Formats: sequence, C-alpha cells, structure tokens
Amino acid sequence: MNCVLYLLVNTRTKALLKDPSSGINAEWPLRPGFESRPHCFWLTGFFNPQGFLTAMRQEITRAHKGWALDTVQLFNELTKMSREDVSSSPQDGVYIYGLSLDGAGWDKRGMRLIEPAPKVLFTPLPVVHMFAVNEFTKEQKAQRVYECPVYKKPCRTDLTYITNIRLKTTLAPDYWTLRGAALLCDTK
Repeated sequence: MNCVLYLLVNTRTKALLKDPSSGINAEWPLRPGFESRPHCFWLTGFFNPQGFLTAMRQEITRAHKGWALDTVQLFNELTKMSREDVSSSPQDGVYIYGLSLDGAGWDKRGMRLIEPAPKVLFTPLPVVHMFAVNEFTKEQKAQRVYECPVYKKPCRTDLTYITNIRLKTTLAPDYWTLRGAALLCDTK
C-alpha cells in the first residue's frame, strides 16, 4: 500500500538514478531507512496535516471497492503504545503521535478522558491509529465519546484546526466542550 504523501522510489526510477550517464546525483533517496514508509507519523511535523489525512482517506478508499471518497469518514482508535513501541504499520490507515491534551487528562489504563492533574497544563496522548470507515457501525455510534478538536497551535482558530479525534469518556461530552478540552500538535 503506497502512501500518496510519502516518496517511494520504484525500481525503474532507482535504476535510472543509479546510472552514472543520467547525470542525476541521486544519493538521498537511496539512503538506508528510506525504502518504505515509516511505521508512525509525527503529525506536528507536517506543514499541511489536513492534506496528509485526506491522502490517507483517498488511499483507503481506493483499496476498498465500492467506497466513495465523499462518504468515507475519518475514524480513530487510541492505542496503549508510545512511539517507541510501534514496530509495524497498521494494515489500514496510519499511526500518529505527538499530540497533547489541553484542558483534560488521560487515563492510560482506562483509555479515557479524566480530570487533569493539578498544575499539569498538557498531557501527552499515546499513539493514535487514524483510519477511514465507509459508515459508522452501531457500536461505534453507541460509544460515549468526546469529539475532541485537534489544533496545530494553542491559538485555536479555524486556521489552526486540523480535525476531530474521538476520545472515550465517562462524563457527558458537553462537559469537555465547556472545559475547552482540545488536542494540540504544538504547545508553544
């Protein structure tokens, strides 16, 4: 499965780049570690994270016959893994990391939102598995979740908004909305 945004050099291009008569200095795409896409993506590192997530949606839509891009929606599952624990890519979608909770805390055992600890402004979130679904199942709709907005910077405007991530909660989602809970890529 090829990611639209990640540069993968095919064998024909590699042969052309290795040919000294082509006049192309092609050391950089042939370095070790760049033969495949990463297992986990640092969302903060993208200039256009919305474009990255749209490309992932397109990739999943093309992989499933009968799916239309207009009906495909982003979905997520939180993992208990940290970035260092990720050893392989997911079958569908991508793993992202680097998000911090503002206005809420995260229960690692219960995998849900909690009140933040005193004097702790930002709580790091574990790795998030982002993928696309054609339709939400009844189970997915029935879950008590807070649609947490993700922003690039602490200045929360429509220009820094990326997407929503569904976070499980035992409290009403409106509670977290009134608290102003959000996910941030950059805390400065």
